[in-house]
Amino acid sequence: MLTSFYKMHGLGNDFVILDERMGALPLTPDRIAALAHRRRGIGCDQLVTLHAPTVQGADVLVRFFNPDGSEAGACGNASRCVADLVWRCSGNATPVLQTRAGVLPTSRTPDGLITVDMGAPRTHWQDVPLAMAMDTLHLPLPGDPAAASMGNPHATFFVSDFGMVAQGHALEHDPIFPERANIGFARMDGPHHMRLKVHERGAGMTEACGSGACAAVVNAVRRGLAARTCAVELDGGTLRIVWSEQTDHVLMTGSATTAFEGTVDLAAYPS
Repeated sequence: MLTSFYKMHGLGNDFVILDERMGALPLTPDRIAALAHRRRGIGCDQLVTLHAPTVQGADVLVRFFNPDGSEAGACGNASRCVADLVWRCSGNATPVLQTRAGVLPTSRTPDGLITVDMGAPRTHWQDVPLAMAMDTLHLPLPGDPAAASMGNPHATFFVSDFGMVAQGHALEHDPIFPERANIGFARMDGPHHMRLKVHERGAGMTEACGSGACAAVVNAVRRGLAARTCAVELDGGTLRIVWSEQTDHVLMTGSATTAFEGTVDLAAYPS
């Protein structure tokens, strides 16, 4: 069963995108994990599927899957890639994406970058979620992280260097995070510039994490460390994050790139 796919990336955070709008594909967690495998599959940080929208005003329903086959609620870099793909295929420069995290409007900047309205952050402990009631600005973990949800759980450690990054896997699985968490390590270089590394839930260290950049800026603003407009420099490049005082929404702007297109025989992968 040959199926077309797009291989895209946002600042090196890479995705396999499959279109299910014309019919469902035989995807299972095991098959998704096999497709995402770097040596035996196509290889990606996340697999993304496109579907007909089910809410009024949306142009496409988007689902995100981690490389272990589990489903994620949001992915900022993949959302930019989907917006770029919809524009190139349909001419719609402002597609609205329906996701588990909500409806995300998108737009293109004059220089070809893509802005995604990631919605309002959620900072109550139940919304992250965390295992028990606590102050999300100061989690009871070594390193004093802050937590927020951008449709998926994030914890941000504010650091002077990146010696902690090796702890990402253990922190992702800490019992304080009942659904695991994306772990960000942020070094503030001033109120308008942050250097960020992210261990993504189910994927490990990636070159960029869009929702992680949004959560890190939200947490930095809440801590009084950053301005509401902040450039976030990741290993793969820089995102511009704006947390609007007027709407409480977080706007993320960055690039989206198509690496190649191809076909894959889904039946060749475990079901």
